Amino acid sequence: MPSFVVDTTPLRVSPAFRRLWWGLSISNLGAQLTVVAVGLQVYGISGSTASVGLLGLCALVPLVIFGLYGGAIVDHYDRRRVALVASVVSWAATIGLAVQAWLGNDQEWVLFALVAVQSGAFAVSTPARSAIIPRLLDPTLLPAANALQTLGFSVAFTVGPLLGAALVAAFDYGVAYSVDVVLFTAALFAVFRLPAQPPLPSETRRERVGLGSVVDGFRYLGTQRNVRMTFAVDLVAMITSSPRVLFPAVGLVYLGGGATTTGVMAASAAVGVGLAGLFSGGLARIRWQGRIIAVAITVWGLAIAGFGLTLVLVGRSHPDQVLWFALVIAVLMLVVAGASDAISSVFRQTILQTATPDDMRGRLQGVFIVVVAGGPRLGEALLGGAASKIGEGWAAVVGGCLCVILLWVLVRSQRSFWNYDARHPVP
Repeated sequence: MPSFVVDTTPLRVSPAFRRLWWGLSISNLGAQLTVVAVGLQVYGISGSTASVGLLGLCALVPLVIFGLYGGAIVDHYDRRRVALVASVVSWAATIGLAVQAWLGNDQEWVLFALVAVQSGAFAVSTPARSAIIPRLLDPTLLPAANALQTLGFSVAFTVGPLLGAALVAAFDYGVAYSVDVVLFTAALFAVFRLPAQPPLPSETRRERVGLGSVVDGFRYLGTQRNVRMTFAVDLVAMITSSPRVLFPAVGLVYLGGGATTTGVMAASAAVGVGLAGLFSGGLARIRWQGRIIAVAITVWGLAIAGFGLTLVLVGRSHPDQVLWFALVIAVLMLVVAGASDAISSVFRQTILQTATPDDMRGRLQGVFIVVVAGGPRLGEALLGGAASKIGEGWAAVVGGCLCVILLWVLVRSQRSFWNYDARHPVP
């Protein structure tokens, strides 16, 4: 068992990484709590699902803009200082959410504005923290470190929404946001205690940060096949087969159970992510990291297709009771999909951190944030459109199979990615 359970060596050998991991894990719990509370408050004010959707757009736009430009800032200035300033801005926005709730605000635009500020700050602080980690640890420990990050995120993603809903139901929005304010101090403390992270000497860095710096990042990405493939394969998986948009119909039309089943579907993938992180001890020893990414995404696509096939076999029967056998099969497929996605994410992040030169890490981490945030949104739109034409089950089947086909077309066209050797990282 010791060889399979999550490797905690990064926590033992690096006090700075240990503080950062604990701080982010705790603050992410509060962040997920707030995501639920804000959505509930917007719906409570407006009574409109469209307004809740607009809230997501208010978060996505600054995430894309500041993810790209913020990455350039990260590469030009002390990364600890950038992360600290961005974290303070995000903390201030969270305090603003708490204040408006305690004052009884009934204006949607206030929430939209605060969420936009929060999202923009997150888009700067996250690339900064991710670019700092390779300086805190030996490259051989990065897979284990990323697995630990995945485990912390999965716990936050699972527990945070439940805690947020419970606090809103038992108390009010002000209490929920105030809990996030307190939890966020863990991240502030962790970043504050980091050692200075000044930019290393570079012959290619521009004297002033600007649009040209962002373009330099994309130009570099265009010339590095293995790093570029980490983004390409993830986009294939997310655009073709992001299943979350199908979940509401699963509970109402296919498996029964309504909103409860929908919640179980959403939690299943997070459980898979957590299991992958918990039993990730063997990941650090994998040498051919491109191959494990390809295999993991293949399993993801097949699991989503299996999930869809379960719905096809059940049919749109609008059951009055939960179809337990089918529900168990669907949940297992989503757990496998979540675990596969987590394994792919660990190694995509590891390749990005080890094969990319230090003076480009911030910008490519910014692109990583945009891809991770934007890919699933685009995929949900496409899968939702397909579901309206051929049904939710067949949409998942076709999407999962298309994911596998396109993935292997890419892998066969870029053999260097299949042969990527962690002992000799080549971007």
